[in-house]
Amino acid sequence: MLRSIKDLHGCTVSAIDGDIGTVDQVYFDDEAWAVRYLVVKTGHWLNERRVLISPYSIKHTDPGSNVVHLSLTQQAVKDSPGIDTHRPVSRQNEVECLRHYNYPAYWGGPNLWGMGAYPRFDPADVAPDPAPVPPQIGPQAVRSPDDVHLRSTDEVTGYRLDAVDGGIGHVSGFIYDDEAWAIRYLCIDTRSLLHGGKEILLAAHWIAGVDWLAKTVTTELTRDSIRRSPVYDDSVPIHRSYEVALHEFYGKQGYWSQAGPASLSEYVQSTAT
Repeated sequence: MLRSIKDLHGCTVSAIDGDIGTVDQVYFDDEAWAVRYLVVKTGHWLNERRVLISPYSIKHTDPGSNVVHLSLTQQAVKDSPGIDTHRPVSRQNEVECLRHYNYPAYWGGPNLWGMGAYPRFDPADVAPDPAPVPPQIGPQAVRSPDDVHLRSTDEVTGYRLDAVDGGIGHVSGFIYDDEAWAIRYLCIDTRSLLHGGKEILLAAHWIAGVDWLAKTVTTELTRDSIRRSPVYDDSVPIHRSYEVALHEFYGKQGYWSQAGPASLSEYVQSTAT
């Protein structure tokens, strides 16, 4: 299901044995365009600490009741490494977090989540404590502090969108797939730069790059094509028919037509056979 990142903000995050706080921010990977962590504000029970929660820990989300359900206990969250939300998340921060929960690294593999297309994690596959360091997590996996690719969606909201022939609008939101935890689209508001402008969607893989210093997002599409793009109405759920029309308008292939299972249920079935 495609949902807006805005829907996650303020959601209650519930562990197996009780609530742990609310979603404060969402960190995404600007290389693979995936949601890598929820930043959870824990409130009084952990002295207002903020903790990283990976989609590996998420059992399911409940849009109707605005609750994110975890497969973790409150104690596991309490013992997790702290983070400084005023600074970008480094690979070392990630290593410490993944080590704590004994989760596999998502980097180094051919797919969005390492060896898999989804953040599927089976605790039965984990050895008893003390757990070994997961494969690919070690000193060789730690990037330079300057090589940062995790950013908050809050930070990028408002960035200018530059087409090949000039500015065309700004980022107003993000649309993600709540099975793969992939960011599928950026919401672009063109009304500030175009007379009679509108809000449209651009697929994440149509984004050529993000310039953190200039606070811009670039695409190889033209201003005119974006101006004529199908309008996006955030009050209406995004159906596949709209996605097909959007991709056909730009002459692009849809992410759903790539090789591999099209849904989490198909992925689970394929790994069980």
